[in-house]
Amino acid sequence: MVTSVKLCGIQLKNPVVPASGTFGFGLEMASVYDLNLLGGISLKGTTLEPRFGNECPRIAECPDGMINSVGLQNPGVDALVGEKVPALRKLYSGAVIANVSGFSIDEYVQCCRKAASCPGIDILEVNVSCPNVHGGGLAFGTSPQCAAQVTAAVKAVCADKPVFVKLSPNVTDIASIALACQDAGADGLTLINTVLGMRIDIERRKPVVANRYGGFSGHAVLPLALRMVNQVSKVCSVPIMGCGGVSNARELVEMMMAGATAVQVGAENLRNPMACKEIAQELPLLMRELGIEDINEIIGTV
Repeated sequence: MVTSVKLCGIQLKNPVVPASGTFGFGLEMASVYDLNLLGGISLKGTTLEPRFGNECPRIAECPDGMINSVGLQNPGVDALVGEKVPALRKLYSGAVIANVSGFSIDEYVQCCRKAASCPGIDILEVNVSCPNVHGGGLAFGTSPQCAAQVTAAVKAVCADKPVFVKLSPNVTDIASIALACQDAGADGLTLINTVLGMRIDIERRKPVVANRYGGFSGHAVLPLALRMVNQVSKVCSVPIMGCGGVSNARELVEMMMAGATAVQVGAENLRNPMACKEIAQELPLLMRELGIEDINEIIGTV
């Protein structure tokens, strides 16, 4: 029985990947279970300079999900390549995915150049949901032109490592943005990022999170994520890492049938820290139940 998949020539022992922002830098979970059970790890979102993040409160509970407005709190790319990844590599032999954010194209380029130079990083995942401070504040990922600009600029300095662009669902036509990124040189795509949402404290008559709005994730977004992955898989030829609402092995198989080669598990890690381990262990049993000999057979079959 084959559970391994390939992303741009990089072998993953299985398609299970903890999503960025829900698994720290991997090190935080190393004492809980053997990280080598996982196909890959998408590390905490990293920016050029260290960031403290947004004001508290940053989290709001929702039915079947959560809203977060953490604000990319992280120690910066120098700490990523100098401390975090080398420490992780002492414990983990699977695919390491660096998730990179920026507020200008120059920031993306500088951050990605440093991350790409780190031998312990296999794949760069470029988050285009950040606001473009030089372009009116709208997220880079909300227009095909801006998303393509970021993609082309990053690929120019990261020619030796695969670049996956992580797409925002807060758009009207995700397929056109995905195509623009592919045409600009993206080696792969990750989707979806969080959906913009809000909760209100009716006693205080104020938003629950200090930043008013935040990213909604969790089980409730699975149908939306499946639809978008499927739409993009029909028009793009590059591999997709599906992300959004997956909480068990059956839903991972759904995501792969929709068109994903690998599947990121996000908010479920915060509800159940053992989620990725459990999914990786359940997958072969489910494959046997469904008569699947090779997990690659089901990619994009729907």
